[in-house]
Amino acid sequence: MNFQELHELLRLELVRRIERGSLTGRRLASQAGFQQAHISNFLNGRRSLSLEGLDRVLAAQHLTVDQLLPVELAAAAPVQTAEPMETVPVVSPSAAMDEARVAEGSIIETVQVAMSRLYDNRARSAGKRARWQRFVAVRADAQQSAAMEPLLPPGAIAVLDRHYNSLAPYRAQQPTLYAVRSGAALLLRFVDFNEGRLILRPYSRDFPVQLLAPSAHESPADYIVGRVCMVFAEL
Repeated sequence: MNFQELHELLRLELVRRIERGSLTGRRLASQAGFQQAHISNFLNGRRSLSLEGLDRVLAAQHLTVDQLLPVELAAAAPVQTAEPMETVPVVSPSAAMDEARVAEGSIIETVQVAMSRLYDNRARSAGKRARWQRFVAVRADAQQSAAMEPLLPPGAIAVLDRHYNSLAPYRAQQPTLYAVRSGAALLLRFVDFNEGRLILRPYSRDFPVQLLAPSAHESPADYIVGRVCMVFAEL
């Protein structure tokens, strides 16, 4: 992830805070010591902030760079250490959704991840998922990633924690990125639940919000395949 992408992540986070009503452009300008027109142009994507300006905005909102990232980003080729590693299978979307234990024939490739990085993730499973193989991964194609760039570039490997299918936010005040079953498709989206419907939110404003309505005998957890806990991409 480069500087320009981090710049955009900050802008989108501030826009979300304004849309939620917890912040206004006038208040942000006052906190960071900018003219309101300058902040307005930044929030609307018409101009960028300098490094010093970004630091001032981050400090004003008590934000750090890692707080802007809803998932852990890792290098495409993990650094080899003496730490115990675990082999995570990369599988098709259908295998990730339906196979409780991944069959050998379903494995497309594998990725090596430090065990501590995997098992530091908190589990929060509902129903039968607690007995499923916990970590699997999918490689995002252009269609899967388009709505979530730059968080999920094409070709990135998204590691799914299938023992986290709760709608409780993983981190306070941050959206949680999930893998969600939508018919025969696997979508990677932020998810809310309101008035009996799952609300699937993309990262990019160029894509629409989607709604899923569980039937009377289904729960939201039936649609959540797992939480995206790590993304391996070219940084």
